[in-house]
Amino acid sequence: MSATTTDSAKLELLQRLGAEGHVMDGLDPLSVGEVVAAAKPDVIVNQMTGLSGRHAGKPNPRRPDRFFAVTNRLRAEGIEHLLAAADAAGGSRIVTQSHASFNGAREGGWVKTEDDPLEVTAGTTAIVHMEQVVTEAGGVVLRYGAFYGSGANDEQIAWVRRRMLPIVGGGAGYTSWVHVDDAASATVLAVEQDRAGVYNIVDDEPAPVSEWLPFLAECAGAKPPLRIPAWLARVVAGDMAVGMMTQGRGFSNAKAKRELGWVLRHPSWRQGFKEGLA
Repeated sequence: MSATTTDSAKLELLQRLGAEGHVMDGLDPLSVGEVVAAAKPDVIVNQMTGLSGRHAGKPNPRRPDRFFAVTNRLRAEGIEHLLAAADAAGGSRIVTQSHASFNGAREGGWVKTEDDPLEVTAGTTAIVHMEQVVTEAGGVVLRYGAFYGSGANDEQIAWVRRRMLPIVGGGAGYTSWVHVDDAASATVLAVEQDRAGVYNIVDDEPAPVSEWLPFLAECAGAKPPLRIPAWLARVVAGDMAVGMMTQGRGFSNAKAKRELGWVLRHPSWRQGFKEGLA
């Protein structure tokens, strides 16, 4: 098994985890081509993002375009380099990460299936492109929900404890969560099975912010979250945060459970938050 990183300091960690590590720049077609050619993989699992390290900077909800700039390039350009390298290597199958936490199209019901469109904005066109080219190539798209567990949302929990994550408006917007261990098990199933298409990798309980945020605060030993009107949140945090908390759409996992045989260890964020923060 081969694994890639952009940081040579992490090669030793990859080796300890049982992988042959390679430094790769996902935005450099030559770098991608060389690594894939050397590995000769049957399956390529694309987890490339720019959400950590020197490229990302601090999250700024008012300027999501800056925070997601490198990630969106990886979704638009990097996936093309991977597909070209896979083809040159003899047709390696692609399994790629995507996103499904609150970004279903903001119309109709609150819970979306894979047949429903995603919300399309200037910042999400790269996701739509990535999903399209991967499925056209016969690959698998795994739309992960909002991650928690094993340190995945430590920063968010810190905000909750400092009462810096308020409920906006009525908090009617839905979120879909997934424990990182369940996301990993779904990924293994997608690698092992000869499947193609899009799968929502989320837990059994999409829920409005007004339900999950107070519960997270309780589990974290924090005071209940503050409530602020949408107009004020828009000034302070921008349109994306307001839309997520007031109009976000969650997702159904029925297809992944049915077709991949996915069994969740943490079927609800209620159980997962409580266990993780006990």
